[in-house]
Order: sequence, then C-alpha cells, then structure tokens
Amino acid sequence: MTATAAVETVAPPTERQFLGHPRGLFLLFFTEMWERFSYYGMRSLLVLYMVKHLFVQPDVGQRVLGFTALRGVLEHFFGPLAVQPLSSQIYGLYTGFVYFTPFFGGMLADRVIGQRKAVILGAVLMAIGHFMMASERMFFLALMFLIAGNGCFKPNISTQVGLLYPQGDPRRDGAFTIFYMGINLGAFFSPLVCGTLGQTVGWHWGFGAAGVGMVIGLIIYLWGQRFLALDVLTQRRKLEAVTPKQKITANEWQRIGVLLVVCFLVSVFWAVFEQQGNTMQLWADKNTNWTFGGFQIPSTWYQAFNPFMIFAFAPLLSMLWANQARNGKEPASLTKMGFGCLLLGLSFIVMIVASQGMAPDARRSVLWLVGTTVILTLGELYLSPIGLSFVTKVAPARMVSMLMGTWFLANFIGNYLSGYLGTFWETISHEKFFMLMTVLGIGAGIAMLVLSRPMNKIVASHDRRAG
Repeated sequence: MTATAAVETVAPPTERQFLGHPRGLFLLFFTEMWERFSYYGMRSLLVLYMVKHLFVQPDVGQRVLGFTALRGVLEHFFGPLAVQPLSSQIYGLYTGFVYFTPFFGGMLADRVIGQRKAVILGAVLMAIGHFMMASERMFFLALMFLIAGNGCFKPNISTQVGLLYPQGDPRRDGAFTIFYMGINLGAFFSPLVCGTLGQTVGWHWGFGAAGVGMVIGLIIYLWGQRFLALDVLTQRRKLEAVTPKQKITANEWQRIGVLLVVCFLVSVFWAVFEQQGNTMQLWADKNTNWTFGGFQIPSTWYQAFNPFMIFAFAPLLSMLWANQARNGKEPASLTKMGFGCLLLGLSFIVMIVASQGMAPDARRSVLWLVGTTVILTLGELYLSPIGLSFVTKVAPARMVSMLMGTWFLANFIGNYLSGYLGTFWETISHEKFFMLMTVLGIGAGIAMLVLSRPMNKIVASHDRRAG
C-alpha cells in the first residue's frame, strides 16, 4: 500500500453513525455554523459601518490607526477616493485576504501542527479580532487578526470533513452539502442578530455578538475532537516510519493543474457573487423599501436571504442529483460548477430590469432582491459545496489542506475583485453595473463548460486508479 493510499483511506476513530454519516460531521457542522455566524455577522455591517460612521468623521485619520497610510496607498494606485469607493476597496481587501491566508494555513497544518491545532489557533485569533472591533482605533488591526485566524481555520475545518470518509465513498458529496448547510445556518442568523444589533443598538454591539459566536464555536470543537479522524500530518508521520516519502507523480501534477484552472475561473464567480456584501447591500440600504406594516426592517436582513434559500433548495437539488445518478445522467462536478457560474450571471438580469429608468434615490420592492437571490443561490449550490468536495477528491492526500487553501485563493482573488468592481458603483449607471456582472458570470460559466471535457478525463483517470 502506498503512502498516499494509506492516508486517504484511514477510517475515523469511531464507526457510530448519525443519519448515515459519522458523528464527526455534525461536530464540524456546528463548529463551522458558529464561525460563519461570526464572519457573516461582521461582514453584514462592515461596508455600512465604514460608509455611515467610521470614515465620515472629520478626524478619522487620528481616530483610526493606519487609516491615512492605507488611504494614501490606495489613492496612489486608483486616484482620489470618496468614502464609498474607498470603503468598497477596503471591503474587497479584507474579504480577499480572508481567503488568501488559507493557503498558508493549509501548509502550516500539513507540515507543522496538523488540522486540529490549526483550527483551534484560528478560532482564538478570530475571537480576539471580533472583540477588538469594539475599538475604532484598532479597526485595521482587528481585521488583520480576523484575516490570520481565518487562514488557519477555514481550509482545515473543510479538510476534516473529507477525512471522515475513505476514498471513493459515495457519501462525500452529500456530506459537504450537509456541512454547507451548517455554513448557511450561521450565515442566516448572523445578519438578523449582529446586523440588527449593529444598526439599532450600536455598531460595536453587533461586532461583539460576532465574537461571542466564535467563542461558542471554539468550545464546541474542543469538546468533540474525539469524533474526528486523525490529522493527515499524524497519519503521515506514522506511515513514514515504515514507508519512504513519495515524489509527486505525473497524474498528481495533472490533478493539481486542473485545480489551478478551476480556481482561476471560480475567482470570477466570487467577484460577482460577493457583491451581496458590497454594492448589493448598498442597493438594499438605499434603493429598497423595507417598510412592512409600519415596521422598518434593518436593511442588513437582506443578507439572510441567500442562506435561507440554501436550506430551501439544497434538499431539492440533492434529490435531483440522486435521481440523475440512478439514471446515469448526473453531471460531473466540473459541469455542475459551470452551470453555477451561468446561473449567477443570469441572476443579475433581474437587477438590470429593476434599475431601468430609475432615479438615484428611488426605492424598489424587496421582491427584486428576492428574485435575484433565488437564481444566485441555485448557482452557489451548483458550485461551492461541489467545489469543496471536488478538492478533497482530486487533491493528493499529503497536501490536501494546502490545496484546499489554493481553492480559497480563488475566493481571495474574487473578493478583491468584488471590491475593485464596487468602485464603479457610483461612476456608471446601476443598469450598466449589473450588465457587467451578468457578462462576467456567464463568461466564466461558458469557459468552465468548454474546459470541463478535457479536465474531466484527467479526474476520471484518477478515479479509476483510486478504485
């Protein structure tokens, strides 16, 4: 048995199941749920906090450590920036670097401390960062703690889902769909709790609630580690005592190449998708009617739409894919991801129609956002959980966390681009802006579908060898 095969097929420490899956899956579900509660709770407030409070104060340069230096750097490259485009750039940098550091967090876990210690370290750093948001002066330092913490946490919590299942286990895609619902359960409640507190009580109450959520997630993870599989690092060290190290094979290099191509295309998906927390949140705040029965709903509730629809549509898509699999017609992972990009692009056609002939301060029905989010969410389900599962199936086991980090590099590029694209929000009409989003999403989808055939051959070759 080779080193790679042994690492890929080591069973988890317990055979007891719940709903047909290892109990460790549900430990990771609730840990990730609370971590995402903290992340999306803070994200729901971030742009509004900068645009409406932090950056509009006349002495912002003295109140916020590092503001003058960062603004100077950005204006050196992009010219003078008003509050909104400056806030969009910082939003893009923050959400981008949140997904840049997982590459290094994956390397740290694979080579030095293992997945479990990396997750614990990341949770502690993120909790510190959330609580530091209570200080306006420490705003950028808090973002740095959150970026570093997410880098340790994100790739290693996802990798541990894959480690619960041996190579070729048909439950793996379903497991990542369940795990993804945990992500979105946290994302659903976070704007309702953190967003409401931030907009109605005080910004720092919202950020503090995000920190409490992260601490709860850390406690759950520490309590339930006995339900998890051994770290890849631990498995490899045991095996290396009797088996020499292996070089990367030609087929493994091909699989890594497939992942890199896919990550490049997926970065375009995230650049468009992440407008939800940026320009779409500004639309929700300024151009959407949130008054119902005399009650004014906080605009940050908009960001609960997408995770709510995840719960509505994920079971339906799972049943569709299961039926297609029984009939031998289920699309390959890369084909599904191409469909996801196409759906994302098509979703913004709804916003093109909504913005036609519209005055700058006019307000539209919330149903326009609902319609866009329905299509956008279907696109996300075709791409994001399938992509997480795809990485754990295709990546060589001895570098799975590092390559999971590479997957998140696509989020880094996409999130930064989302901030850059947001700088056009006030310089072109909203109709043209949404047309740009449509073209980018559909273009990425077409490219993914065209390239899926040769890439699927490489993946199928690996599956036959693993089988």
